Amino acid sequence: MANLNTKERRAARVRRSLKKVANGRPRLSVYRSNANIYAQIIDDVNGVTLAAASSMEGDKKGGGNVDAAATVGKAIAERATKAGIAEVVFDRGSFLYHGRVKALADAAREGGLKF
Repeated sequence: MANLNTKERRAARVRRSLKKVANGRPRLSVYRSNANIYAQIIDDVNGVTLAAASSMEGDKKGGGNVDAAATVGKAIAERATKAGIAEVVFDRGSFLYHGRVKALADAAREGGLKF
């Protein structure tokens, strides 16, 4: 893996993490950009998004910090509960489970999601 470029290394991390999430439960997918963080719960069997939240919602725009990620985690947990979803599989994509991704996951767990 030492001779791979950045895109190839990221694709390898995505493949590695997706192997662990294919089990029939809805998937909590997280995408993190420099400025914002996004989360959505996806039903892969039917190919539909069941709930979504991002740091671009509300009166505060921009969410490149841990506090905004925690707010998104609480919002996605609340919306999942309204949709009748209690258990999900966490899909971090190619992002390390650290910082904003971890804050979002912890807030979603506190909001009632199990994964």
